[in-house]
Amino acid sequence: MRIGILGAGGMAGALGTQWAGAGHEIMISGRDAAATAVRAARMAGGVRAGSWAEAAAFGEVVVVAVREAGLVDVLTACGGALRGKPLVDVTNAADPSAYDPARSPALLIGGLSGGHVVKAFNLCHVDVWRMTPPVFGGRPLAVPLCGDDPAALAAARTLVSDLGCTPLDGGGLARVTQLEATAAFMIGLWFGGADAQAVLPPLHRSGAHGVRPGA
Repeated sequence: MRIGILGAGGMAGALGTQWAGAGHEIMISGRDAAATAVRAARMAGGVRAGSWAEAAAFGEVVVVAVREAGLVDVLTACGGALRGKPLVDVTNAADPSAYDPARSPALLIGGLSGGHVVKAFNLCHVDVWRMTPPVFGGRPLAVPLCGDDPAALAAARTLVSDLGCTPLDGGGLARVTQLEATAAFMIGLWFGGADAQAVLPPLHRSGAHGVRPGA
């Protein structure tokens, strides 16, 4: 699969390196062309560097891994190259304590790009995505996905599985603000030094299963 990554920072480096190792073709992009080229050269697997528009055109799937403040400028620079494509959004609010569901990064990306957004990979620190694979207590990390488009969700599941993780159905884009708010809440706990994983009980202690609340 050809994967264009909008971004050349930690998330782009961690995820791009893992996917290149799984046999995917990767192009990263950033504001500084020279620095982006250096970053690509340091990543194994023949990762390429390009402009925002080049990465957007290159990818069969495009991963959005830029800071929230730069989203509008980056998506504008991509022009129409993202329209109709699967877009995997890994972003979080710049200030988790001030997350506003009325300003959802995922919904902004979908509205400006015309692409099919899947929210994923936003619940973990970048160091987790450098693990090969991310396994804790003998159990592979689970990655929830929120999206509406079947083809985009299928592509996202492949990318999750190629990291050695387990994809989870998190519902449609109507639930994406819940996933973003979960990240904001958990990040706040981690910043405070709490073990956020200890908040939830194991599956067998979490009540009846198989029917969504409100269904």
